[in-house]
Amino acid sequence: MRGSEFADLKAFVAIVERGSFSRAADHLGVSRSALSQVIRKLEGRLDVRLLNRTTRSVAPTAAGTRLYTRVAPMLLEMDEAVAEAVAATNRVAGTLRINTLGMAAKKVIAPRLGAFHRAHPDVVLDIVIDDGLSDIVAGGFDAGIRIGERLQKDMIAVRLTPDVELLAVAAPSYLDRYGEPCLPEDLHDHACINWRFPGSGAIARWSFHKDGKQVETVVEGPLISNHQDIVVPAALQGLGILYAYNDDGIAEALERGELRRVLVDWALTVPGLYLYYANRRHFQPSLRAFIDCLLDRPMMRPPKGRTRRRSALQDRE
Repeated sequence: MRGSEFADLKAFVAIVERGSFSRAADHLGVSRSALSQVIRKLEGRLDVRLLNRTTRSVAPTAAGTRLYTRVAPMLLEMDEAVAEAVAATNRVAGTLRINTLGMAAKKVIAPRLGAFHRAHPDVVLDIVIDDGLSDIVAGGFDAGIRIGERLQKDMIAVRLTPDVELLAVAAPSYLDRYGEPCLPEDLHDHACINWRFPGSGAIARWSFHKDGKQVETVVEGPLISNHQDIVVPAALQGLGILYAYNDDGIAEALERGELRRVLVDWALTVPGLYLYYANRRHFQPSLRAFIDCLLDRPMMRPPKGRTRRRSALQDRE
């Protein structure tokens, strides 16, 4: 197989697995138009249509499905063989693709980027912020970071943070006007700020726990969103009661008196943040190094004078 044919098949597999030219193009680091041209040439060379395209979706034809079924496992096997060869050298290098929640990126990853780069300058971190619970295997990611209760099945998980408490909070201005709920069922008489899960689009149900009793309820209010940058300011501005993870923004607002807790005795604790990855035969040194960094374990530093990559001038020589 020629190199161009191998690349064309990888492009085809990426499109099928992601169901989108745009997402596949982002994954491969090429433009959507360039990817479309690759597929047209592949279909022309094979003289068969492989993909059915509409303005909203893309799916394999019967011939495309047969090709994908045969080719995808072979490409995965080749990728794993290359990664296994690199892993055998214990060289910490290459691109590490991480799919993470926004809150985890801010709280766990961002503060450690400098330390990781200084210790492992030959690793390129490709970090995608995704609150939609994407399939990290189908998306071509090496690992993901999620709340423990929302991990994908059949994954190896590494705890990054302690369990986290869910807090019901509201602005003093709201509580002074409408009073405080004493029981979870009292929330039906209050304005509540709802959270919509990215990806599924489902609205989160509010769960509470006290003395072995768990209560789950559906609430209503003036706002529904899928992002912290909307729901927290809404609570601060007195739109209603918010039920959310006790992250830095809420903790700071509580400390400043801009928010007050309600239903304190009913607080629910959920698993904290976990990094997870597929159970493959090999384990990338770069992923091990990244986990060590997130857990603040000692990291090996490269020898002095080692450069991260050749310069563009050197590459042309």
